[in-house]
Formats: sequence, C-alpha cells, structure tokens
Amino acid sequence: MVISPMLMALPIILSAAFGGWLAWRAIKGKPIKVHLVMYGFCTITGIYSLVFFMTMNIPQIAKVVVAIVLGGVLIFWAARLQRRRQPTQP
Repeated sequence: MVISPMLMALPIILSAAFGGWLAWRAIKGKPIKVHLVMYGFCTITGIYSLVFFMTMNIPQIAKVVVAIVLGGVLIFWAARLQRRRQPTQP
C-alpha cells in the first residue's frame, strides 16, 4: 500500500504548526509548560506512527500493538513506583 501524499502531509504540517506555536509563545515571553510540550510531541508521534503502521502487514501490526501495550504497562508501573518514592511535602 502506498501512502498518499495528503496522509503524509498531515503530520508534517502539524509538526511545523506545533514548532511555530512553541516559538510564538517563546517570543511573546509566555510560559511554556512541560506537560503541554510533551503532550504535543506524543500526539505528533502518534500520528506519524499511525501513518507508518497503516502501510504494514497484519502480523507486523499485531507485534506493534503488543509492544505499545507493553510499553504502556511499563510506563504506568514506573509512574506508580516514582509516586511511592517521592518524599512527603511539608
């Protein structure tokens, strides 16, 4: 399956728009929160992944889904461990 130019143009345009938004906020001197930046990166990465995975064969997609689920479980586990280890706030 060939990726249509319109399908590949979407993540490229979104990446440029996100970079422009970050630059605009930096120029204006507004604070840029880390969670918004990470959310944007994750969203754009997800769109790139979706475009890439649409061209894969079915068995490869199953492997990728298992890897994504395993990654999610490991991230959740690491976050819970980190929350337990944080010192109490005064």
